[in-house]
Amino acid sequence: MFQDIIPHEFHNEFTEQPPSAGDYLLCFQEERLLATLGEGCLSFPRFGEFSEISVENCRYLFSVDDCHFYWYDAALVEKEGYEYLGPQALRNASPGWQAFAGAVGLHLVRWYRRRRFCGQCGKKMEHHHLERALFCPACGNVEYPSIAPSVIVAVTHGDRLLLTKYAGRPYRRYALVAGYSEIGETVEATVHREVMEEVGLRVKNLRYYKSQPWPFSETLLMGFFAELDGSDEIVLEEKELAEARWFPRKEIPPLDNTVSLTNEMIELFRRGGASLSAIGKKD
Repeated sequence: MFQDIIPHEFHNEFTEQPPSAGDYLLCFQEERLLATLGEGCLSFPRFGEFSEISVENCRYLFSVDDCHFYWYDAALVEKEGYEYLGPQALRNASPGWQAFAGAVGLHLVRWYRRRRFCGQCGKKMEHHHLERALFCPACGNVEYPSIAPSVIVAVTHGDRLLLTKYAGRPYRRYALVAGYSEIGETVEATVHREVMEEVGLRVKNLRYYKSQPWPFSETLLMGFFAELDGSDEIVLEEKELAEARWFPRKEIPPLDNTVSLTNEMIELFRRGGASLSAIGKKD
């Protein structure tokens, strides 16, 4: 999946250190990230490549192995083969560890930008020096990076899998039932609620599969397999979904990648190579 960058190691421990010439810079114009994508190979600019860069505008984000990544909070002109790329360019770019770094950087930078001013008193926030947080020197409010918990649900009925298509979104391929957890709700309760809300079905025997950080939507995805409980008649929530229907295993269209948790779960069921009863524990 997208976060699987072995043999590279992702390190998000907080630290404060000035950039060196070989460190990477993540510079954004709105949602677009400055990079080079020559011959399909993704790379970000390094600190030493731009003489006009100011250290004061660099904010340490994380490291991959011994490579440090910084957010450059100012504009850089496209030059020397670099251009501003949209987030979608990162999903299938290689090397994967660079693509993942760019996406995680986008998640963090979105949060930094939205928290420039205190939500309680309106004063300008400052960077904390002991942890990854922003604090207000006027009222003491402290803000930490936001992550939205979300579920991905593969609803099965014997040899059939429920596939859906989103309504009103650019993504047109088949997906699984998905949704965000509400305040005061367990992720298991989220599974039951989202399946009922989107397709009008009841489920049982939830089995946790695995999780995935998905920086593009600032979420932590948690995947579950669940069995149909009762009628298989679909009642479509048309504001959320354009389509939902049961696919026999042999009719599920093959996927060209398993970058996302959704695709990996669909492909796992399609191939029938794993017994669902062996996945996780029932709720």
